[in-house]
Amino acid sequence: MASLSFKHIYKKFPGGVTAVSDFSLEVKDKEFIIFVGPSGCGKTTTLRMIAGLEEITEGELFIGDRLVNDIAPKDRDIAMVFQNYALYPHMTVFDNMAFGLKLRKTPKEEIKRRVEEAARILDITHLLDRRPKALSGGQKQRVALGRAIVREPKVFLLDEPLSNLDAKLRAQMRTELTKIHKRLGTTFVYVTHDQVEAMTMATRIVVMKDGLIQQVDTPQNLYDSPCNVFVAGFIGTPQMNFINCKLVQKGNDLFVNFGEHTSLKLPAEKAADPALRDFISKDVIIGIRPECLHDDPAYLAKFPDSTFEADIEVTELMGAEIYQYMVCEEQNLIARVSNRSTARPGDKVKIIVDANRIHIFDKDTERCIVH
Repeated sequence: MASLSFKHIYKKFPGGVTAVSDFSLEVKDKEFIIFVGPSGCGKTTTLRMIAGLEEITEGELFIGDRLVNDIAPKDRDIAMVFQNYALYPHMTVFDNMAFGLKLRKTPKEEIKRRVEEAARILDITHLLDRRPKALSGGQKQRVALGRAIVREPKVFLLDEPLSNLDAKLRAQMRTELTKIHKRLGTTFVYVTHDQVEAMTMATRIVVMKDGLIQQVDTPQNLYDSPCNVFVAGFIGTPQMNFINCKLVQKGNDLFVNFGEHTSLKLPAEKAADPALRDFISKDVIIGIRPECLHDDPAYLAKFPDSTFEADIEVTELMGAEIYQYMVCEEQNLIARVSNRSTARPGDKVKIIVDANRIHIFDKDTERCIVH
Protein backbone atom coordinates (compact mmCIF):
# COMPACT_ATOMS: atom_id res chain seq x y z
CA MET A 1 0.00 0.00 0.00
CA ALA A 2 1.10 3.62 -0.25
CA SER A 3 1.16 7.04 1.26
CA LEU A 4 0.95 10.23 -0.83
CA SER A 5 3.06 13.32 -0.39
CA PHE A 6 2.29 16.65 -2.09
CA LYS A 7 5.05 19.23 -1.85
CA HIS A 8 4.06 22.75 -2.95
CA ILE A 9 2.08 21.59 -6.00
CA TYR A 10 0.88 24.17 -8.54
CA LYS A 11 -1.22 23.70 -11.66
CA LYS A 12 -1.28 26.57 -14.14
CA PHE A 13 -3.19 26.38 -17.40
CA PRO A 14 -2.38 28.40 -20.56
CA GLY A 15 -3.74 31.93 -20.33
CA GLY A 16 -2.54 32.45 -16.78
CA VAL A 17 -5.28 30.47 -15.00
CA THR A 18 -3.95 28.92 -11.76
CA ALA A 19 -6.20 26.00 -10.81
CA VAL A 20 -4.20 24.75 -7.81
CA SER A 21 -1.84 26.86 -5.66
CA ASP A 22 0.83 25.72 -3.20
CA PHE A 23 -0.91 22.42 -2.41
CA SER A 24 1.03 20.63 0.35
CA LEU A 25 -0.40 17.56 2.06
CA GLU A 26 0.68 14.24 3.58
CA VAL A 27 -1.77 11.36 3.04
CA LYS A 28 -1.07 8.37 5.27
CA ASP A 29 -1.16 4.78 4.09
CA LYS A 30 -4.72 3.31 4.20
CA GLU A 31 -6.37 6.71 4.76
CA PHE A 32 -9.74 7.58 3.24
CA ILE A 33 -9.11 11.21 2.39
CA ILE A 34 -11.74 13.38 0.70
CA PHE A 35 -11.23 16.61 -1.25
CA VAL A 36 -14.35 18.74 -0.91
CA GLY A 37 -15.27 22.19 -2.12
CA PRO A 38 -17.50 24.07 -4.59
CA SER A 39 -17.26 23.59 -8.35
CA GLY A 40 -14.04 25.04 -9.77
CA CYS A 41 -12.07 24.86 -6.51
CA GLY A 42 -9.35 22.60 -8.01
CA LYS A 43 -10.23 19.28 -6.37
CA THR A 44 -10.67 17.24 -9.59
CA THR A 45 -7.56 18.85 -11.12
CA THR A 46 -5.59 17.71 -8.06
CA LEU A 47 -6.97 14.17 -8.44
CA ARG A 48 -6.03 14.15 -12.13
CA MET A 49 -2.49 15.22 -11.25
CA ILE A 50 -2.21 12.19 -8.94
CA ALA A 51 -3.44 9.99 -11.80
CA GLY A 52 -1.00 11.57 -14.25
CA LEU A 53 -3.80 12.86 -16.47
CA GLU A 54 -2.69 16.46 -15.81
CA GLU A 55 0.91 17.63 -15.73
CA ILE A 56 2.19 19.23 -12.53
CA THR A 57 3.40 22.78 -13.26
CA GLU A 58 5.48 23.14 -10.09
CA GLY A 59 6.17 21.04 -7.00
CA GLU A 60 6.71 17.35 -6.30
CA LEU A 61 4.30 14.44 -5.91
CA PHE A 62 5.40 11.21 -4.24
CA ILE A 63 3.45 7.94 -4.18
CA GLY A 64 5.14 6.01 -1.40
CA ASP A 65 8.83 6.91 -1.70
CA ARG A 66 8.71 7.36 -5.48
CA LEU A 67 8.66 10.75 -7.20
CA VAL A 68 5.99 10.36 -9.91
CA ASN A 69 5.95 13.78 -11.64
CA ASP A 70 7.32 12.30 -14.88
CA ILE A 71 5.98 8.75 -14.57
CA ALA A 72 3.26 7.62 -17.02
CA PRO A 73 -0.24 7.02 -15.58
CA LYS A 74 -0.08 3.27 -16.28
CA ASP A 75 3.10 2.93 -14.22
CA ARG A 76 1.87 4.79 -11.11
CA ASP A 77 0.08 1.80 -9.56
CA ILE A 78 -3.16 3.72 -9.11
CA ALA A 79 -6.72 3.01 -10.24
CA MET A 80 -9.32 5.67 -10.98
CA VAL A 81 -13.12 5.43 -10.79
CA PHE A 82 -14.77 8.08 -12.96
CA GLN A 83 -18.03 9.96 -12.46
CA ASN A 84 -19.59 8.47 -15.62
CA TYR A 85 -18.34 4.88 -14.94
CA ALA A 86 -16.57 4.68 -18.37
CA LEU A 87 -17.64 1.07 -19.04
CA TYR A 88 -17.26 -0.55 -22.48
CA PRO A 89 -20.84 -1.10 -23.74
CA HIS A 90 -20.00 -4.11 -25.97
CA MET A 91 -18.27 -6.07 -23.19
CA THR A 92 -19.78 -8.13 -20.38
CA VAL A 93 -19.26 -7.13 -16.77
CA PHE A 94 -16.57 -9.82 -16.45
CA ASP A 95 -14.70 -8.51 -19.50
CA ASN A 96 -15.01 -4.90 -18.35
CA MET A 97 -13.46 -5.82 -15.01
CA ALA A 98 -10.80 -8.01 -16.60
CA PHE A 99 -9.81 -5.62 -19.41
CA GLY A 100 -6.96 -3.85 -17.61
CA LEU A 101 -5.48 -7.15 -16.45
CA LYS A 102 -5.60 -8.58 -19.98
CA LEU A 103 -3.66 -5.57 -21.26
CA ARG A 104 -1.00 -6.34 -18.66
CA LYS A 105 -0.79 -9.95 -19.90
CA THR A 106 -1.95 -11.29 -16.52
CA PRO A 107 -2.46 -15.11 -16.62
CA LYS A 108 -6.07 -16.19 -17.27
CA GLU A 109 -6.42 -18.09 -13.99
CA GLU A 110 -5.21 -15.05 -12.04
CA ILE A 111 -7.67 -12.78 -13.92
CA LYS A 112 -10.54 -15.17 -13.12
CA ARG A 113 -9.55 -15.31 -9.44
CA ARG A 114 -9.29 -11.52 -9.08
CA VAL A 115 -12.53 -10.75 -10.95
CA GLU A 116 -14.52 -13.33 -8.96
CA GLU A 117 -13.06 -12.09 -5.68
CA ALA A 118 -13.92 -8.45 -6.53
CA ALA A 119 -17.41 -9.49 -7.66
CA ARG A 120 -17.92 -11.29 -4.34
CA ILE A 121 -16.81 -8.23 -2.35
CA LEU A 122 -19.18 -6.00 -4.36
CA ASP A 123 -22.05 -8.53 -4.49
CA ILE A 124 -22.21 -8.50 -8.31
CA THR A 125 -21.32 -12.17 -9.01
CA HIS A 126 -24.76 -12.68 -10.59
CA LEU A 127 -24.11 -9.82 -13.05
CA LEU A 128 -20.83 -11.05 -14.58
CA ASP A 129 -22.45 -12.16 -17.87
CA ARG A 130 -24.52 -9.00 -18.39
CA ARG A 131 -23.64 -5.98 -20.51
CA PRO A 132 -23.71 -2.40 -19.11
CA LYS A 133 -27.02 -1.46 -20.79
CA ALA A 134 -28.75 -4.14 -18.70
CA LEU A 135 -27.45 -2.64 -15.42
CA SER A 136 -28.88 0.00 -13.10
CA GLY A 137 -26.84 3.05 -12.09
CA GLY A 138 -25.83 1.46 -8.79
CA GLN A 139 -24.76 -1.76 -10.51
CA LYS A 140 -22.66 0.17 -13.05
CA GLN A 141 -21.00 1.98 -10.15
CA ARG A 142 -20.08 -1.36 -8.54
CA VAL A 143 -18.65 -2.65 -11.82
CA ALA A 144 -16.51 0.48 -12.16
CA LEU A 145 -15.28 -0.09 -8.61
CA GLY A 146 -14.66 -3.76 -9.37
CA ARG A 147 -12.53 -2.84 -12.38
CA ALA A 148 -10.37 -0.75 -10.06
CA ILE A 149 -10.24 -3.38 -7.29
CA VAL A 150 -8.97 -6.20 -9.56
CA ARG A 151 -5.85 -4.18 -10.36
CA GLU A 152 -4.92 -4.27 -6.64
CA PRO A 153 -3.50 -0.72 -6.85
CA LYS A 154 -1.65 1.13 -4.13
CA VAL A 155 -4.04 4.09 -4.36
CA PHE A 156 -7.71 4.35 -5.40
CA LEU A 157 -8.81 7.65 -6.95
CA LEU A 158 -12.57 8.31 -7.04
CA ASP A 159 -13.98 11.33 -8.88
CA GLU A 160 -17.54 12.07 -7.67
CA PRO A 161 -18.50 8.41 -8.19
CA LEU A 162 -21.94 8.69 -6.56
CA SER A 163 -23.18 11.90 -8.18
CA ASN A 164 -25.27 10.09 -10.84
CA LEU A 165 -27.18 7.98 -8.31
CA ASP A 166 -30.51 8.78 -6.67
CA ALA A 167 -30.54 9.88 -3.00
CA LYS A 168 -31.40 6.48 -1.48
CA LEU A 169 -28.84 4.59 -3.55
CA ARG A 170 -26.22 7.24 -2.82
CA ALA A 171 -26.70 6.69 0.92
CA GLN A 172 -26.37 2.90 0.45
CA MET A 173 -23.24 3.24 -1.66
CA ARG A 174 -21.64 5.55 0.93
CA THR A 175 -21.91 2.71 3.44
CA GLU A 176 -20.66 0.17 0.90
CA LEU A 177 -17.62 2.28 -0.01
CA THR A 178 -16.68 2.64 3.66
CA LYS A 179 -16.91 -1.15 4.10
CA ILE A 180 -14.86 -1.76 0.94
CA HIS A 181 -12.16 0.64 2.11
CA LYS A 182 -11.87 -1.19 5.44
CA ARG A 183 -11.83 -4.60 3.73
CA LEU A 184 -9.17 -3.67 1.17
CA GLY A 185 -6.98 -1.64 3.52
CA THR A 186 -5.90 0.63 0.66
CA THR A 187 -5.42 4.40 0.38
CA PHE A 188 -8.55 6.10 -1.01
CA VAL A 189 -8.53 9.64 -2.41
CA TYR A 190 -12.07 10.78 -3.13
CA VAL A 191 -13.41 13.98 -4.71
CA THR A 192 -16.90 15.35 -4.06
CA HIS A 193 -18.79 18.63 -3.70
CA ASP A 194 -21.23 16.89 -1.33
CA GLN A 195 -20.19 17.64 2.24
CA VAL A 196 -22.51 14.86 3.55
CA GLU A 197 -20.39 12.29 1.65
CA ALA A 198 -17.25 13.87 3.07
CA MET A 199 -18.52 13.91 6.66
CA THR A 200 -19.76 10.32 6.62
CA MET A 201 -16.88 8.54 4.86
CA ALA A 202 -13.59 10.37 5.33
CA THR A 203 -10.89 9.77 7.91
CA ARG A 204 -9.76 13.31 7.03
CA ILE A 205 -11.26 16.02 4.82
CA VAL A 206 -9.39 18.56 2.69
CA VAL A 207 -11.59 21.65 2.22
CA MET A 208 -10.61 23.62 -0.90
CA LYS A 209 -11.57 27.00 -2.32
CA ASP A 210 -10.12 28.76 -5.38
CA GLY A 211 -7.29 26.23 -5.70
CA LEU A 212 -6.14 26.69 -2.10
CA ILE A 213 -6.41 24.35 0.87
CA GLN A 214 -8.54 26.03 3.54
CA GLN A 215 -8.33 23.35 6.24
CA VAL A 216 -7.39 19.68 6.63
CA ASP A 217 -8.86 17.81 9.58
CA THR A 218 -11.14 15.01 10.75
CA PRO A 219 -14.86 15.47 10.04
CA GLN A 220 -15.65 16.15 13.70
CA ASN A 221 -12.88 18.72 14.14
CA LEU A 222 -13.93 20.52 10.94
CA TYR A 223 -17.47 20.72 12.28
CA ASP A 224 -16.50 21.83 15.79
CA SER A 225 -13.49 24.03 15.00
CA PRO A 226 -13.69 25.53 11.48
CA CYS A 227 -10.72 27.80 10.75
CA ASN A 228 -12.69 30.44 8.83
CA VAL A 229 -16.14 31.55 7.66
CA PHE A 230 -15.91 29.56 4.41
CA VAL A 231 -15.22 26.22 6.13
CA ALA A 232 -17.84 26.93 8.82
CA GLY A 233 -20.47 27.62 6.16
CA PHE A 234 -19.50 24.75 3.87
CA ILE A 235 -19.54 22.00 6.50
CA GLY A 236 -22.89 21.27 8.13
CA THR A 237 -26.53 21.00 7.02
CA PRO A 238 -28.37 23.34 7.23
CA GLN A 239 -25.59 25.89 6.90
CA MET A 240 -24.26 27.76 9.94
CA ASN A 241 -25.96 31.10 10.67
CA PHE A 242 -23.68 34.14 10.35
CA ILE A 243 -24.55 37.45 12.02
CA ASN A 244 -22.65 40.74 11.80
CA CYS A 245 -22.19 41.96 15.38
CA LYS A 246 -20.22 44.32 17.60
CA LEU A 247 -18.20 42.90 20.49
CA VAL A 248 -18.96 45.02 23.59
CA GLN A 249 -17.59 44.92 27.14
CA LYS A 250 -19.85 45.72 30.12
CA GLY A 251 -17.97 45.43 33.40
CA ASN A 252 -16.27 42.04 33.36
CA ASP A 253 -18.70 40.59 30.81
CA LEU A 254 -18.56 40.48 27.01
CA PHE A 255 -21.62 40.75 24.78
CA VAL A 256 -22.21 40.54 21.05
CA ASN A 257 -24.76 43.12 19.90
CA PHE A 258 -26.62 43.04 16.60
CA GLY A 259 -29.42 45.23 15.33
CA GLU A 260 -30.80 47.85 17.69
CA HIS A 261 -32.16 45.71 20.50
CA THR A 262 -30.46 42.30 20.49
CA SER A 263 -27.56 41.39 22.76
CA LEU A 264 -26.13 37.96 23.59
CA LYS A 265 -23.87 37.44 26.60
CA LEU A 266 -20.78 35.30 26.05
CA PRO A 267 -20.08 32.60 28.67
CA ALA A 268 -17.31 33.52 31.12
CA GLU A 269 -14.94 30.88 29.72
CA LYS A 270 -15.31 32.20 26.16
CA ALA A 271 -15.15 35.84 27.26
CA ALA A 272 -11.88 35.14 29.11
CA ASP A 273 -10.12 34.05 25.92
CA PRO A 274 -7.23 36.50 25.41
CA ALA A 275 -7.71 36.32 21.61
CA LEU A 276 -10.84 38.48 22.01
CA ARG A 277 -9.05 41.37 23.74
CA ASP A 278 -8.05 43.01 20.44
CA PHE A 279 -11.62 42.91 19.12
CA ILE A 280 -13.51 44.69 21.91
CA SER A 281 -15.67 47.53 20.48
CA LYS A 282 -15.02 46.19 16.95
CA ASP A 283 -17.26 44.55 14.37
CA VAL A 284 -17.08 40.75 14.27
CA ILE A 285 -19.06 37.90 12.70
CA ILE A 286 -20.63 35.32 14.97
CA GLY A 287 -21.50 31.85 13.72
CA ILE A 288 -24.24 29.77 15.30
CA ARG A 289 -25.22 26.33 14.03
CA PRO A 290 -28.98 25.77 13.56
CA GLU A 291 -29.06 23.07 16.27
CA CYS A 292 -27.74 25.64 18.79
CA LEU A 293 -30.90 27.76 18.48
CA HIS A 294 -33.74 26.49 20.69
CA ASP A 295 -37.39 27.46 21.09
CA ASP A 296 -37.92 25.12 24.07
CA PRO A 297 -38.22 27.20 27.32
CA ALA A 298 -36.37 24.38 29.15
CA TYR A 299 -33.11 25.85 27.78
CA LEU A 300 -33.82 29.26 29.33
CA ALA A 301 -32.35 28.26 32.72
CA LYS A 302 -29.02 27.41 31.03
CA PHE A 303 -28.70 30.55 28.90
CA PRO A 304 -30.87 33.29 30.44
CA ASP A 305 -28.72 36.08 28.94
CA SER A 306 -28.57 34.67 25.41
CA THR A 307 -32.05 35.06 23.96
CA PHE A 308 -33.72 37.03 21.19
CA GLU A 309 -37.15 37.34 19.63
CA ALA A 310 -37.67 36.26 16.03
CA ASP A 311 -40.52 36.05 13.52
CA ILE A 312 -41.03 32.59 12.01
CA GLU A 313 -41.45 32.79 8.22
CA VAL A 314 -41.33 29.14 7.10
CA THR A 315 -41.20 25.76 8.87
CA GLU A 316 -40.09 22.49 7.28
CA LEU A 317 -41.00 19.22 8.99
CA MET A 318 -38.12 16.80 8.35
CA GLY A 319 -39.62 13.92 10.35
CA ALA A 320 -37.44 13.76 13.47
CA GLU A 321 -36.91 17.54 13.52
CA ILE A 322 -38.21 20.85 12.20
CA TYR A 323 -36.25 23.53 10.35
CA GLN A 324 -37.48 26.99 11.29
CA TYR A 325 -36.63 29.87 8.94
CA MET A 326 -36.89 33.12 10.88
CA VAL A 327 -35.99 36.81 10.86
CA CYS A 328 -34.49 38.80 13.73
CA GLU A 329 -33.26 42.37 13.32
CA GLU A 330 -33.39 41.91 9.53
CA GLN A 331 -31.10 38.86 9.81
CA ASN A 332 -32.28 35.60 8.21
CA LEU A 333 -31.63 32.64 10.51
CA ILE A 334 -32.33 28.90 10.53
CA ALA A 335 -33.04 26.84 13.66
CA ARG A 336 -33.13 23.05 13.84
CA VAL A 337 -35.59 22.19 16.61
CA SER A 338 -37.53 19.21 17.97
CA ASN A 339 -40.50 17.95 15.96
CA ARG A 340 -42.59 18.67 19.07
CA SER A 341 -42.19 22.42 18.48
CA THR A 342 -45.54 24.14 18.05
CA ALA A 343 -44.21 27.36 16.44
CA ARG A 344 -45.73 28.05 13.03
CA PRO A 345 -45.20 30.65 10.27
CA GLY A 346 -46.29 34.10 11.45
CA ASP A 347 -45.52 33.39 15.12
CA LYS A 348 -43.13 35.52 17.17
CA VAL A 349 -40.98 33.24 19.31
CA LYS A 350 -38.28 33.56 21.95
CA ILE A 351 -35.12 31.82 20.74
CA ILE A 352 -32.50 30.66 23.25
CA VAL A 353 -28.91 30.46 21.99
CA ASP A 354 -26.47 27.80 23.24
CA ALA A 355 -23.85 30.46 23.91
CA ASN A 356 -21.12 27.88 24.63
CA ARG A 357 -21.14 26.99 20.94
CA ILE A 358 -20.94 30.45 19.40
CA HIS A 359 -18.03 30.88 16.97
CA ILE A 360 -16.52 34.36 16.61
CA PHE A 361 -14.79 35.41 13.38
CA ASP A 362 -12.68 38.42 12.42
CA LYS A 363 -14.87 40.47 10.07
CA ASP A 364 -11.92 41.62 7.93
CA THR A 365 -10.02 38.35 7.43
CA GLU A 366 -12.94 35.94 8.15
CA ARG A 367 -10.50 33.84 10.23
CA CYS A 368 -11.89 32.27 13.41
CA ILE A 369 -10.95 34.06 16.62
CA VAL A 370 -12.70 31.84 19.17
CA HIS A 371 -14.63 28.56 18.89
